Amino acid sequence: MKKDVTMKKSSFINGAMITSVAIIITKILGILYVIPFHVVIGDEGGALYGYAYTIYLFFISISTAGIPLAVSRIVSEYQTMGYYNAKKRVFKLGKRISVLLGMISFILIMVLAPIMAKWILGDVAGGSSIDDVVFVIRVIGIAILIVPVLSIYRGYFEGHRYMSPPSISQVLEQLFRVLTIIFGSYITLKVFNAGLTSAVGIALFGASIGAFISYFYLLDKYKKNASKFNERIRKVNEPIISNKEIIKKLVLYAIPFIMIDACRSLYNYIDMFSVIKGLVEYAKYSVSDAEIVYSMLSTWSAKFNMIILAISSGVVVSLIPNLTESVIKENGKDVSKKINLSLSMLLFVTLPMALGISFLAKPIWTVFYGNSTFGPSILKYYIFVGFVTGLFTCLITILQTLKDYKNVFICLISGLIVKFMLNMYLLRTFYELGFSPYYGVITATILGFLTSLVLAIIILHSKYKISFENVLKNFIDILCVSLLMVVVLMVLKFFIPISYSNRLLCLLIILLYSLVGATVYFAYANKTKLTSNIFGKNMINSIKKIILKRR
Repeated sequence: MKKDVTMKKSSFINGAMITSVAIIITKILGILYVIPFHVVIGDEGGALYGYAYTIYLFFISISTAGIPLAVSRIVSEYQTMGYYNAKKRVFKLGKRISVLLGMISFILIMVLAPIMAKWILGDVAGGSSIDDVVFVIRVIGIAILIVPVLSIYRGYFEGHRYMSPPSISQVLEQLFRVLTIIFGSYITLKVFNAGLTSAVGIALFGASIGAFISYFYLLDKYKKNASKFNERIRKVNEPIISNKEIIKKLVLYAIPFIMIDACRSLYNYIDMFSVIKGLVEYAKYSVSDAEIVYSMLSTWSAKFNMIILAISSGVVVSLIPNLTESVIKENGKDVSKKINLSLSMLLFVTLPMALGISFLAKPIWTVFYGNSTFGPSILKYYIFVGFVTGLFTCLITILQTLKDYKNVFICLISGLIVKFMLNMYLLRTFYELGFSPYYGVITATILGFLTSLVLAIIILHSKYKISFENVLKNFIDILCVSLLMVVVLMVLKFFIPISYSNRLLCLLIILLYSLVGATVYFAYANKTKLTSNIFGKNMINSIKKIILKRR
């Protein structure tokens, strides 16, 4: 086997940049494909796709989330300590566990598909049938046979600080998935006239195709670089570490990650099992309209939240190792400083972005999906779910990095209880008050994440003595600058309206308003020294020099 001489270890900064870029690229691909995909399958197909994908995400979170990260962490630890035999067994045991969990999840999906379909649709009729939902659930279940093993390979590479191959594999997985979704669904529906359910099934099968391509890419990289994985940087008397000890360590490291991802999926599950029934029973929506609303909540609007979540993922990737270093050194002042900085950076970027997308919901929706009765009003509010989820992810990750797993669990469960208790109640209440009933569902989601978020802040302040004064001060400044941006855009709206049905015209409107909004926001933030307070004067001056040189 020819050796791959291009694979090199990454420093922390390079690794964080590579990972962040990969995340952003995959998110962009995940957003752009919805334009042609929506044209092909429409809102009804989007609901069917959303049913299956929500179930898939829950099972994949159980069978993969946490284990790859645990493998990465333990491999890195053993590699540093010179425990090379134990490191190899971590990889082997990780693969065995992932295969076992994948098989169990696959069997459960195949067997329970009819029951889950019945839970989703209940006794309502007029939209997707039970058989349609069963079919798409079983199609997406195939991917669970390969994704867990793929994730272990990624964790093994990352544990050795080889960040490029797993990052490239993520892009490859998303690229081939998107290509299958677009071309597969179009050919199935428009060329072979096989029906909407078959088209959605082919689109969902794209997850399996992308995973297989990504897996074989990493497998090839692994075989070509076997000697690099066997390098011994230290000579020590390696102690005997039993498989039982390794499995115990894997489980202990993985459980918090599994718990976080499973709880996120449960938010979607609550909506999946209640939104359609609630809209039909309480708000007197037709089944068809209720499915359209659900598809917009679960599939189409959720795509825009990915932009904000990509930014929060980048912040978290950079935060974890830096925060861990400060925790190990028991430098409480530095821990507090880094937590404040990460939250301030997240707020600085995501708050104006969420407000801007909310303001431009109508033209954005038109560009991506065409004209819609429900879409723009849903996106206008739903984008703030992405905003609070990003902050929630950052704070829960901080608690997890501090190894406070008990309070992580308390925060997550508390938020879920709030979501579960309020979902149907707020749906009905909003309808009775004359508001769109789906606003109640979105509000329940936001309140659930806010509950977890506030609890995390209280715990960090009371137990770890973290001061959030800088975050609060920066938040007030960011909010003021963001509201100024919105006011300017509202004034501009009197001269250049934003409600058009032509996609090209809407695209030009988005570009114009984005340019004006960004100019106002960054100019005023720079004038009030908000940017230098958060990012530091040196970084701001470096950016200015780069811009001036290019001019």
